[in-house]
Amino acid sequence: MSFNIEWHSGFAAVQKKKNMVALHEAAARAGYSPLLEVSSKSEEVLGRHLSAFHLDVLIEGLGKTKLECAFQGSKVFEKGGPYKDIYGVAPWEAKRDPRLKESGDLIGFRFNDFSFPLEPKTVFYDWLYINAIYPHRVWLERLYRYSGFTDIEFNPNRSVNCQARSCALFVALMRSSQLEHSVASPLRFTEVIAHYDYHPSLRQNGAQSAFA
Repeated sequence: MSFNIEWHSGFAAVQKKKNMVALHEAAARAGYSPLLEVSSKSEEVLGRHLSAFHLDVLIEGLGKTKLECAFQGSKVFEKGGPYKDIYGVAPWEAKRDPRLKESGDLIGFRFNDFSFPLEPKTVFYDWLYINAIYPHRVWLERLYRYSGFTDIEFNPNRSVNCQARSCALFVALMRSSQLEHSVASPLRFTEVIAHYDYHPSLRQNGAQSAFA
C-alpha cells in the first residue's frame, strides 16, 4: 500500500517525526489505523525494539551479531565475499564497508552454510528478520492489533528490504499458521516466501511514496 504525503526534507529527528505523522494520518484517512512505526525513530518501545539495528541473529560457531551486520557480511559478489569480518563491527559501520561497493555485482548471500538466492528479492533479509523475532512470537501476538507497519527510514529508490514489510510478513505467517513450517529451514522459507514476493512500483510525480 502506498500513500502520497507532503515530504519534510532533512535528517533531523523532528523532520522524520513530521513525515511519520503525515504518513500515519494519510493511512488513517484510507482506513488503516492504528499503524506501528518499526524503526529506531518509532515513538513506541515495541517499534524501536523491532528495528533491525536492535535485533540479534545467531551465527553458527560465532554467536550473536546484529541483523544489519549479518545481512551485509553475508553478501556474495562477483569478485568476493562473504566478508564475515563485518559480523563483528557496529551496525552503522557494516553497510559502509568499501568492499561492498568494490566487489562487482551482488550474486547472492551465504549464511550459516546455506546459499540464499537473489529471488525472491527480500528472502534473505526476511529470513534474518523473522528468525530474530521468532523466539518472541507469543509475546508478539500483540502485533495483531495493528492495521499495518511503517518504516520512515525506508527509501524505495535505494532498497527493496524494509523492516516494516518484514514485520508485516511475520504477522501474515503467524495468522496463516505458516510460521513454524517456514522457519524450519531456509529452503522451506524460500519456497513459502515466493508466494509473498515483492515487486515495488514507484510513482514518479514528485511526491513521496511511502510503503507499509
